[in-house]
Amino acid sequence: MRNSRETKADSYFSCSDAERAAFEAGIKLGTIYHQFVGVPLSAENVGTLEKAIEAGSRVQPFVEEVRVRIDRSKLKKKRGQYDYVSLTGEMLDVTLVVRYKSVKVKASMRLIKEMNYPLMFIEEIENK
Repeated sequence: MRNSRETKADSYFSCSDAERAAFEAGIKLGTIYHQFVGVPLSAENVGTLEKAIEAGSRVQPFVEEVRVRIDRSKLKKKRGQYDYVSLTGEMLDVTLVVRYKSVKVKASMRLIKEMNYPLMFIEEIENK
């Protein structure tokens, strides 16, 4: 059941349902990247951060699934108070599913080694 705010928001989008779903997926990936890159990270808190990113993303509109993995090979054991790394985009491996009306979009962000870049992209668009 759609509420009046959802109906009102729909009036601002001049696009197909598939384009809207893709837009929503891109917003979610961009939010993850720009909100969490730079967070202090260690081997001791990496799992907690993955869960926090997933939980925060799930409350956003239209999100059905989220999976976040952080590349642990870049982490190191703390040897002192000032010894930690900061999360980078290259460390993130994220997959999410957004459903807008009858359209489901699976989108991901991960390091593409041959590009040396954490790319955000659409893996699949499915009309139900």
